Amino acid sequence: MTNTFERLRAILVRDYKIAPEALTLEAPLEGLGIDSLGVAELLFNVEDEFRITLPPEPVQLPTVGDVVDYIDRLIVAQNADAASTDAAAESASRLG
Repeated sequence: MTNTFERLRAILVRDYKIAPEALTLEAPLEGLGIDSLGVAELLFNVEDEFRITLPPEPVQLPTVGDVVDYIDRLIVAQNADAASTDAAAESASRLG
């Protein structure tokens, strides 16, 4: 199973041509040549890759590790939301 960091690293290597050995959790995005516009573009790619929906509020993601943590938090939150929605729909159908 591929973890979040490995999947994010694949995006960064593919789309930003960053050397894999430069990608650590502590690596600052700006130091990798990714400015705020690049982060916005990266987050669009993250949405597609991880099948998540990003909230409209801006976030500060200074390092690769911050992006990984943000993705993981969104995945957990959105999976929990989906599970509670599914449970509510199932309960409603039984009462139907």
